[in-house]
Amino acid sequence: MRRTRLIRGAAAAAALMLTLAACGDDDGDEPEAEDTAEETPEEEEPEPEDETDEDGEEAEVPEVDRPGRDEVLDIGYVLPESGPLAFLGAPMITGVQMAVEEINEAGGVNGNDVTLASGDEAGDAPIAQQNAARMINGGADAIIGAAASGMSQEIIQMLFDNQIVQCSGSNTSPAFSDQDNNGFYHRTVPPDEAVTPVIVDELFNDGHQNIAIAARADDYGVALADLIQQGVEDGGGTVVSRNDYDPNTTDFSAEVSDITGANPDAVVLVSFGEAATLIRQLIEAGVTGDQLYGSDGLFGPTLTDDVNPDDAGFISGMKVIGAAGGAEFNERLEEALPDAESGNYIYGGQTYDCVITIALASIAADSTDPVDFNDEIVNVTKDGTECSSFEECSALLEDGEDIDYNGASGPLQMEGTDPTVGRYAIAQFQDDGSLEVVRDQDIDLAELS
Repeated sequence: MRRTRLIRGAAAAAALMLTLAACGDDDGDEPEAEDTAEETPEEEEPEPEDETDEDGEEAEVPEVDRPGRDEVLDIGYVLPESGPLAFLGAPMITGVQMAVEEINEAGGVNGNDVTLASGDEAGDAPIAQQNAARMINGGADAIIGAAASGMSQEIIQMLFDNQIVQCSGSNTSPAFSDQDNNGFYHRTVPPDEAVTPVIVDELFNDGHQNIAIAARADDYGVALADLIQQGVEDGGGTVVSRNDYDPNTTDFSAEVSDITGANPDAVVLVSFGEAATLIRQLIEAGVTGDQLYGSDGLFGPTLTDDVNPDDAGFISGMKVIGAAGGAEFNERLEEALPDAESGNYIYGGQTYDCVITIALASIAADSTDPVDFNDEIVNVTKDGTECSSFEECSALLEDGEDIDYNGASGPLQMEGTDPTVGRYAIAQFQDDGSLEVVRDQDIDLAELS
């Protein structure tokens, strides 16, 4: 894989200090960190690597120059403040902010407050790359994100080349586990193999045996749909209809006809927000809300309005399944979320745990240099004294003890890039349009092999 060129340039001071924001507006604006540094001058939007510009020339990722290290742990995030996955932004960004606030209230890392810089992922490779480069130039030691696996692939080489730790709470693509440039990459959510039995068990427990699957025809959709289909068939069920659709389509008439013609007990949608039209058409064709099951890409309270803003109960009974924190953490997250995002917990606990494990690793290494604390990220999640908060765990480390951090997203028990235990939430849309978590479930990947 081609390595990003390192070009010396002036470093832009872009570290932002955290203020926890717990308010938003109806436009879905996400809470942002307060800027306490000079504004970084706007840069011309770069083109993504391996793409071509209007003249047909190969374009390059933004230029970066990693500055020298200091004794402050500087963290940045590249998460969806806008774009097709913006609904993921609120719980993830709020989770990051909660973690940084709790760390600093407990005394910070190695005697200094942690700083936080914000950047939009936007579902757009050049924007994600530009924000990652800005943070590297500003002295970031670790980047949280991106949310989408595809967007993380757009920045992972840049972070690897510059020896910057990357941690995602939501990348579920299996590719990250084995690729060559994952030396500074970590994630607190397992690959898609872990969520598959949760979805399949939910189908069978609800009495469904004849299943239709509709999925985005991309790496995310096809890979997870294949796993669900295999799980259904291995469990004695039947996939009576399988439709992999163009994510850019606006006409789902063929898919609706095929699905309803197969007369399934339930329909599983491996989709993002584009499926709002498909959901509406399925219900108008006679499929009921309690026959619909969505993957993590549909886990958000705004789905009700996206499907039918005139009827709050239109998708009542529909279930969505995705990684999230446990009940205790979700209660704290709920208090911090903007009102418009009430009930939106997807990946909040996992992203929170990214920040906490990085901070604990820095203490364990007695260094804020990512080269030093990178390997400690795995070590602080296993084979030590169990602890469940930054304050408790950091005190143990300062007393010279090894720790086993059990986080908001479960015990973690990381090996290589991945956790070996995942925590998932099953949520259901209510008659008033709200999304309510009905239970959570931990999955130990060792038990799946």
